[in-house]
Amino acid sequence: MAEADGTAEFATLLRGLKERSGLSYGVLAKRLHMSTSTLHRYCNGDAVPVDYAPVERLARLCKAGPEELVELHRLWVLADAARRTKPVAAAEEPPAVTSAPVSDAAPAPAPGKRRSRRVVVLAAAVAVVVAGGAGAFALHLAGGRSGDGGDRQDRAGATSSATPGARSADPSGTASPSPGRKHKPTAGPSRSGAPAGAEPGTPSSPAAGEGTGTPLTVATTPYVYESPCSQHFLIDRPPAEVPPPPLEQDAPNWVGAIGAVASGEQFIKLTVQGTGSDTVVLEDLDVRVMKSGAPLAWNDYSMGVGCGGEVETKSFGVDLDAPRPVSAPRNGQRDFPYKVSESDPEVFYIKANTKAHDVSWVLELKWSSGTRHGVLRVDDQGRAFRTSADVGRPGYDYPIGAGGWGERAA
Repeated sequence: MAEADGTAEFATLLRGLKERSGLSYGVLAKRLHMSTSTLHRYCNGDAVPVDYAPVERLARLCKAGPEELVELHRLWVLADAARRTKPVAAAEEPPAVTSAPVSDAAPAPAPGKRRSRRVVVLAAAVAVVVAGGAGAFALHLAGGRSGDGGDRQDRAGATSSATPGARSADPSGTASPSPGRKHKPTAGPSRSGAPAGAEPGTPSSPAAGEGTGTPLTVATTPYVYESPCSQHFLIDRPPAEVPPPPLEQDAPNWVGAIGAVASGEQFIKLTVQGTGSDTVVLEDLDVRVMKSGAPLAWNDYSMGVGCGGEVETKSFGVDLDAPRPVSAPRNGQRDFPYKVSESDPEVFYIKANTKAHDVSWVLELKWSSGTRHGVLRVDDQGRAFRTSADVGRPGYDYPIGAGGWGERAA
């Protein structure tokens, strides 16, 4: 039964949008890549999606207006908060999706607190290095109080050895500012949260800025399936040695176990939240290329087949095939700056694409709060992200019910 915590209102609005669309549950479920029963549960208030992305896709398929989208997101935040405060036995399991559901690694809102969480998608057309492994990314503090001239920045990962045929990036891993944005000069180099002299791939703590004095934290989901068919991985193994495609929430462990690398594109989720009542201004999000080289000569494996048309999402695009990649809004997305606090987080999606390179990269989130300012380094537990181009690679799909990988039709 739906409860008086926003869940009932959320379900009512979903039902209204569905009925107004004139489409059946089966048709909508197929377009959303989820089971019909799961969609029924959402619209009846018996379950709450663990991520807002499928909700937004449903709303856009049903031609929801701007005000309806805002109200739907507000109600989802309340319903999701209520879901998270329930006992574990009563909490909803990830939705039954035909290929891979969408998970949410965002921190749970405090009980009784109303949060408005806005969703921003960040598409980065990047050639990226992803190290497999556990779910949350480490975000390292760089910077501190205004005027700390003695700050320093340790460029962990910038000295990683190049792969054969690799095209060397700036040894310092220079971050590229986005076009048209003004950047405040800092008082000397900033301080990195990674341990001095740390090698690339060495996990460091604390994660997400905790314990560093930074007034914000970031929770990260490394592999968000914008569409099961859009998620591919490059793997240096024949099909007989590759396990079945994982659900979205299992992707980090699956990637780590077989040494997979995001193929062609990668979709990452960041939830940025203040640690107190003070407002923190998110001034910009820069991309720092650590290393760029020739694409991996591995096999390409798709996480889904038979998907329908995809719904375009507001996003930021970054082309890491460019000499100095920058982020730029697309699909109607508003550019930086943004503001966050403990009760008002922001959700960003980063879409990384490449067609010509294998690139290691990190993100740098510039922030300020009063007289304080700094930079949070966003990476994969101390390792750079990684994505490699998949052009011309042998492709394999895992059709539903097939029981094994099959060569992709040309």
